[in-house]
Amino acid sequence: MKKIILIPLSLLCILMQSGCWDRIEINDLAIITAVAFDKASEKEIELSAQVFIPRSFSGGTASSSSNKSPVTLSRTTKGVNVADALSKMQANLPRKVFWGHCKIYIYGEELAKEGITELVDFLTRHPEPRNRAYMYVSKGKAKEMLSLTPTLEINSAEVVRKLSGLDVGMKVTLLELQKMLEGNEKTAVLPMISIMKPEKAAQPMKTNPYLIGTAVFKDGKMSGLLSERYTRGAMWIRNEIASTTVTVKAKSVRGFVSLNPIREVTKLIPKIENGKWKMLVEVETEGDLIQNGTNLDLTVPKLMKIMENALRDDIETRIKGTLAMAQKELKADIFDFATHFRRKYPREFAAVKDKWEQVFPKVEVEVVVKAYIRRPGLSTIPGGIPESEVRKK
Repeated sequence: MKKIILIPLSLLCILMQSGCWDRIEINDLAIITAVAFDKASEKEIELSAQVFIPRSFSGGTASSSSNKSPVTLSRTTKGVNVADALSKMQANLPRKVFWGHCKIYIYGEELAKEGITELVDFLTRHPEPRNRAYMYVSKGKAKEMLSLTPTLEINSAEVVRKLSGLDVGMKVTLLELQKMLEGNEKTAVLPMISIMKPEKAAQPMKTNPYLIGTAVFKDGKMSGLLSERYTRGAMWIRNEIASTTVTVKAKSVRGFVSLNPIREVTKLIPKIENGKWKMLVEVETEGDLIQNGTNLDLTVPKLMKIMENALRDDIETRIKGTLAMAQKELKADIFDFATHFRRKYPREFAAVKDKWEQVFPKVEVEVVVKAYIRRPGLSTIPGGIPESEVRKK
């Protein structure tokens, strides 16, 4: 009887054993940390990959020696498309190329102006690239970003990844880029980076990438650039402001004050009145005072109101400047206006969907900003000046 019971149990155990026929050891993988795409010629693109070197960490920490070996290497190949270039790269590497840990994709400026739709198709169709990887455009050649040797991080890919985490500029993932390109607006935005000028005594590549603004795309092609100031304006409209410092100056007041917005809510309210398309942009923000360079005692409500009005005017000016840039120069709906009109007025929007590029520049936009300073900081009066010079009314 026991033998009869043991036979099916043994068979069950055999079936439950996990096989390892398709196992791949980490030492057999070429782990990609960042990828750059550049235009090579009229018929070819250039694919560059930053490959992680596991052995560089053996025998101690990365900072244990001033002569430590690099933790990554860069490889570049050319092809008629990404798949072709990737197959050539694989032929030149002894390990299997693995994209699963790649967190950064960078498009070169020249290639971005030619168009990125085919590249996005490859990244979203291939099973390994991560939808949450961050997307960038570089000033000049993208592959130059992969050869940098930053001082604070182990490689340039980690520097760029942490720029996304700081929320100081646009933050766009592969999935978000795909949705923007397929959206009603037919526009997209990507953060743009450049190479910081190295110190005089430093090696040419011992420097960092940094944000310089936002690349604007229409129909998959880069059509313009938003400056850093206009990028902040776009982030206010898109309700994406998370970490920033605003420095303002009030009229008839000497000096500046700096604030950190701690809460920001933006509402886009579409209207169609008498055949005119209108958008109301309502912004409400609260901030903490972090520096007072004026002679005002900002614990006095009347004086605090002066600085709140200055903050309101600064935000309003940024937003209006960004709107003018998007509507008059770029003619690109980077604020998702089309989606808001489609949701509220589906029938009217369907009639202009195919010519939204002509309708968007004519949309009348009203901007209403409400700004509040909730806390004046730990000091009650301006520091560094005699109390007799402090304005209290």
